[in-house]
Amino acid sequence: MEKRGSAAVASPRFARALAIGLAALAASAGVDAATATGTFTVQAVINSACNVSATTLNFGTYNPGNASALTATSTVNVYCTSGSSYTASLNIGSGGGTFAARTLLSGTDTLNFNLYRDAAYSQIWGDGTASTYTVAGTGSGLLTPNSLTVYGQVPISQDKPAGTYSSTITVTVSY
Repeated sequence: MEKRGSAAVASPRFARALAIGLAALAASAGVDAATATGTFTVQAVINSACNVSATTLNFGTYNPGNASALTATSTVNVYCTSGSSYTASLNIGSGGGTFAARTLLSGTDTLNFNLYRDAAYSQIWGDGTASTYTVAGTGSGLLTPNSLTVYGQVPISQDKPAGTYSSTITVTVSY
């Protein structure tokens, strides 16, 4: 800017830039911005799944002279996706025997026992064959167990050698 007398005079270059800026400002002040929208899908898949765990069924000390059978319980926890149907079955066990008379082993010595799905000891819990039963249910979620009670019984009058008798039972959950 030059100063001439008492008024300032703009240079021609500055005046032209000022005019262009003012024109652009005036042109954009009256124009609305345009927009466009779109959508997209969000999804997740939950597959049916199950997990199982169980507590030890410990009969404690067996006395063949007792007048009543030795009993104990175990809990099988089935964790299945909410709403998923499942069936829990038990095998004969590592001690062998049959579903009619599973066996606990101590070396080569055996002690008969069985596992039931009812407190009356009338329904042998097996795999659904040989007159055995399974336990069916519906999952409550992978974080919420469906607790199933296993009822175990060792019959009376089995005069066996001293030892620790055991068997490992496999729980299979089909879903």
